[in-house]
Amino acid sequence: GFFKYRVDFEALENLPALKEGRIGAICCSRPTNPTGNVLTDEEMNHLAEIAKRYDVPLIIDNAYGMPFPNIIYSDAHLNWDDNTILCFSLSKIGLPGVRTGIIVADAKVIAAVSAMNAVVNLAPTRFGAAIATPLVENDRIKQLSDNEVKPFYQQQAKLAVKLLKEALGNYPLVIHKPEGAIFFWLWFKDLPITTLELYERLKEKGTLIVPSKYFFPGVDVSDYQHAHECIRMSIAADEQTLTDGIKVIGDVVRELYDEAKK
Repeated sequence: GFFKYRVDFEALENLPALKEGRIGAICCSRPTNPTGNVLTDEEMNHLAEIAKRYDVPLIIDNAYGMPFPNIIYSDAHLNWDDNTILCFSLSKIGLPGVRTGIIVADAKVIAAVSAMNAVVNLAPTRFGAAIATPLVENDRIKQLSDNEVKPFYQQQAKLAVKLLKEALGNYPLVIHKPEGAIFFWLWFKDLPITTLELYERLKEKGTLIVPSKYFFPGVDVSDYQHAHECIRMSIAADEQTLTDGIKVIGDVVRELYDEAKK
């Protein structure tokens, strides 16, 4: 009932643009939005090796990852070297409206980003930094992440899997292995309609999801069926809202498959 996306290293290393020096950086999110995928330590080490070989930085979006908010359930470790740029955020630990970005990088990169911010953000907000500073100083931010934030989402993930299997256990639903973040990625194999149309039907019943076609940038999805069979579903709501939403998804999707069989 689960699947997992993996890095296609053969395709990556055979990109003409990479070999010709026309790629300026390698970027990834860990965990990812929308799938909740966590690249393995082996995959991260391989990406770091390729980035060093071609003298480009490896930029890692760590907004959902370690050490805060630590919404990550797989066995993963956080590594850094002077060719890596780690990006963190306080937006997933209670400060979504006052996003404070944090990077760990080589001193030259820090200086460049600081100079850029001085131009781009003439009056940057200080609320996030002001609120977070004492939490960082006494390590409370790590305690909140480990003892409050992570367990909440881990429980939500377990509940979502249970509810989805109850609602669609005998139907062609495959769940991307939930390894972190605050979303589920659901794949309805051979869905009779596109998930853009499914979005409209669910919205009419008061349930919102995001159709998959918007998550394949740079890919021609006109003949790529998979890109029209998936949805992103949030697990951040309270238990009752999650239960009600999955019930609606189950009712609508079952009806679609049942009608297609007639």
